Amino acid sequence: MGGHVVDRAVTGLLQWGCRLMWGFAPRMVPHIVARKGVGGALRWFAANMPRYLTTLHVLGPVRTHLAALVVSLHNGCIYCAFGHGYALELLYLRDRDRLFPLDARTLRGWLGLEPRELADRMREVLHDAGMHAETLWVDQTLAVLRGQHPVDAAEVRLAHLVAMVSEMNSIATTAGVEPDEAQNPVNKDGALRQRHAALRGAV
Repeated sequence: MGGHVVDRAVTGLLQWGCRLMWGFAPRMVPHIVARKGVGGALRWFAANMPRYLTTLHVLGPVRTHLAALVVSLHNGCIYCAFGHGYALELLYLRDRDRLFPLDARTLRGWLGLEPRELADRMREVLHDAGMHAETLWVDQTLAVLRGQHPVDAAEVRLAHLVAMVSEMNSIATTAGVEPDEAQNPVNKDGALRQRHAALRGAV
């Protein structure tokens, strides 16, 4: 009985922290606690989230979410792919005042693609988005997934991101967690989300 109370308390605490950051309580969190246990979940968040938030600041949200999207698609995880893909969509609309060429709702059809085809599709999306320089970032992410060792500080951050997201992918796919919202503070912008939904509806 006491263990269940502690599990619920820790789950609530972690979801509260995510709600502060992103404006929603991810349905993924209870599965992390279930997989790792209370102590393991707390240690995992303490070890990874500060580093992830620093990476988000240093590399920028677009590169961070783009890499996480590529990793999640490579690993066949719709939960994380949608969360990062939707974040990219909202950031792109906010910054460029038009829709991102890739609709996160279609990503289920991208799961399990061979790395070469995934890279080709992402290059096409980024070309259409006017984000030509980011095609190299996709290639770099796939290289790290193949086991390439980092050679500079940015690649060290990318390697940690790949490892962190891959672990999340494993938990989410094993538990069959369905997508919820964008894993970025931009998710709290209700007006932007409504505008995005209206534009997607029109398309």
